[in-house]
Amino acid sequence: MGEHTEFRPGDKAPNNGHYMEFGEIGVDTAILDPKHVKLRKGERFPNTSNQNRKWKMKDKGKSH
Repeated sequence: MGEHTEFRPGDKAPNNGHYMEFGEIGVDTAILDPKHVKLRKGERFPNTSNQNRKWKMKDKGKSH
């Protein structure tokens, strides 16, 4: 089974990294001024700006 990619407040971060909020409708939905956090593996996610949002790891730039 794969690793979860969406996280709720209080969940533990699976890896070190930068995470950001995403919108209620989907990942591609633009929200104004989303929260960004830097977490270490095992740290808990903070509350989001509203209860319908979740956390997702910020995409890394792809190089080919």
